[in-house]
Amino acid sequence: MTREETFLALQDDFDILIIGGGATGLGIAIDAATRGFRTALVEGGDFAQATSSRATKLVHGGVRYLASGQVHLVYEALHERAVMLRNAPHLVHAQPFVMPTYTWHELPYYGAGLMLYNLMSGRASLGPTSILGAKATKARVPNIATKGLTGSVVFHDGQFNDARLALALAQTAADHGAVIQNYARCMRLLSTVGRLSGAIVTDAETGTEYTVHAKTVINATGIFTDEIRELDDPGIPPLLTVSRGTHIVVGPEFLGSNSAIMVPKTKDGRVIFAIPWQGKVVIGTTDLPAPSSQMEPGHSRDEIDFLIETIGPYLTRTVQPSDVLSVFSGLRPLVTGKASKTSKISREHHIDASPHGLVTVAGGKWTTYRRMAEDTLNFMVREGMIEKRPCITDKVKLHGAPMEPVGGDAFLREYGSEASELQAMAEVEPTLSQTIDAALPYTFAQIIFAVRFEMARTLEDVLSRRTRSLLLDSAAALRAAPAVASLMARELGKDQTWVEQQITAFAALAERNYML
Repeated sequence: MTREETFLALQDDFDILIIGGGATGLGIAIDAATRGFRTALVEGGDFAQATSSRATKLVHGGVRYLASGQVHLVYEALHERAVMLRNAPHLVHAQPFVMPTYTWHELPYYGAGLMLYNLMSGRASLGPTSILGAKATKARVPNIATKGLTGSVVFHDGQFNDARLALALAQTAADHGAVIQNYARCMRLLSTVGRLSGAIVTDAETGTEYTVHAKTVINATGIFTDEIRELDDPGIPPLLTVSRGTHIVVGPEFLGSNSAIMVPKTKDGRVIFAIPWQGKVVIGTTDLPAPSSQMEPGHSRDEIDFLIETIGPYLTRTVQPSDVLSVFSGLRPLVTGKASKTSKISREHHIDASPHGLVTVAGGKWTTYRRMAEDTLNFMVREGMIEKRPCITDKVKLHGAPMEPVGGDAFLREYGSEASELQAMAEVEPTLSQTIDAALPYTFAQIIFAVRFEMARTLEDVLSRRTRSLLLDSAAALRAAPAVASLMARELGKDQTWVEQQITAFAALAERNYML
């Protein structure tokens, strides 16, 4: 459907209206639609525009949760990790990790813990856990620091492209009959005889208001959860604490390996990673309290210095600020607990219903998005809000999931079964096979595809989420912006004024939030 047709479809009557187009809301939309409920989802910005596109790119059980005794959370996440790999093999893959040790007692200690971690995954193991000596560790990660190195523990977890997986969730929900719309902001909640009965939604592009009628309404807005709760009940105490996680991106030469490094303990009690991703290396993350929920939380120079200083002793080459290609930050929606630090607050999710019937789901983590969705609908069944129907999402392949393993170019592979369409576009118009910038792997064909088939509406949508240009190399993304905006304008029927506005807005975004 076109954007206009989707807004018209939103004026139908639905069983379930979901507010929020991040991992949680999109997962709920798939679950609701595949259970046979008439489902609609509205997102005020772009899909995964906030937290769900700013992850550390890991699909994992959470090694540090095991260390803190949250065994049930680890076990659940390891099960969901296996589901994600099975249902989205084009977007999720196994990733080897090396945990280096520099004292002799660390080797058996961490080795035992990570062998237990792998044992808990059972048949869903992504690879064996093994203990290596210093020489073998150096062979595996050539650029690891060797002074005092006693060895390492090698284990395996999952990795993914978070923004494109979120897009695949949106497409999958639509494939199963859900009405999905981005840039559709919930302005007010509707009530009939004291119970919620829908929402007033505004098209962010035209300002037109639409009325969406629904028997039930779900608040899955992540870091903006409390804003929707206040629409239902003004003055209600906040549910969330938000913390900021910042990452830096550097070139692949800093690792020189396809294995990631995990630093098991930092001075603030966290673990941090140096992870090969999309041809670069992502180093992160921090965990600092954030004063408020913002789409772009920015970063501090202290965070950059912390990441550089913390990873420094583990690499042969010191990261300099001039080596940083991009910085990206996101906010974690943490359900308020008694922990004194945000890094100690549990990542388990929370579900409740207000007296007026607003169902809120908050917290959690990317890896358990599907389980959060299942728990939410099961909660609604128990509350008598919807009828009982079986959940089948553990077997639902996501949009683009190929029947056979996909080979070839890694960036094309993420399109799965739709990769052939991209190739065909470039054959018809050969200039589309050119990359948008010499430092980026993406082609002009991917830009056209994003506009025609992936609901991209802005330059940021394309350069930040449909491709990951902004996260991989912010300067290169800025260089590519004029040509990309012009091509988008041709597809969207926009004029030169729109092109210039998009370039200006994107430049301000990049310079303020993604560059040092």
